[in-house]
Amino acid sequence: MVEHDGLKRAGQSPDQLIGTWAVIPHPSTAELLAGVGYDFVVLDAEHTPMSYETMENMVRAVDAAPGETETLVRVPDDDPATLKRTLDLDPTGVLVPMVETAEQAAAVVDASRYPPAGTRGLGLGRATGYGRALGEHVESAEETVVRYVQLESERAVANAEAIAAVDGIDGVFIGPVDLSMSMDRFGEWDDGDFLEAVDRVVEAASNAGVAVGTLATDADQRATRLDWGVDYLVAGVDALHLSDGAVEALDHSTTLSE
Repeated sequence: MVEHDGLKRAGQSPDQLIGTWAVIPHPSTAELLAGVGYDFVVLDAEHTPMSYETMENMVRAVDAAPGETETLVRVPDDDPATLKRTLDLDPTGVLVPMVETAEQAAAVVDASRYPPAGTRGLGLGRATGYGRALGEHVESAEETVVRYVQLESERAVANAEAIAAVDGIDGVFIGPVDLSMSMDRFGEWDDGDFLEAVDRVVEAASNAGVAVGTLATDADQRATRLDWGVDYLVAGVDALHLSDGAVEALDHSTTLSE
């Protein structure tokens, strides 16, 4: 694991953080990924059947693994109740999908800050030590809670500068698949218009001093997307690692048996 100040300050670090993505809703998978030594693990609660109970156990599993792997939960939406319940589980932070305007980003910040700066309610969950550390938690939350937002549409790219500049936003995430679909360039990673959109988001984040990152699901994408100038990269997905390894083992065994 590289030396860094974590996802909170990735935009100011010269190191590129390398993380991974967990879509298999089980704590064993999260613990395994964290134990490999990734800088962070994204737990996907948007496109999986992950429950809050499972999410909490996956956060625990990452925390229990050796090393200092951090946890981002990709929430299903930007509803204040969703953000509140997720942050009560004490992940490092949240990754909010489909953010398209500065107003939406500001609402995410408001819902994840305690009064008087925001409207987040205070609960007795894991984040507060089940009520034993209320004061300490409120005092430290502003400096520790990470807020990343996904820019994955043409409208989001058009508003990238304003979104990245919102006070309290720590990072932006380029969603390559949804962005390419929004632009009617699905999977056309070398398309000039797509790469221009990527450059605009990277520049907006750099100018605002916040982190910018993206996802890569194979070796070619990892090499190319690190060259986009990102501060962090999600370098694969657990289900694809499983699938690729299974296919490789089957193909190799079949060849040996012929």
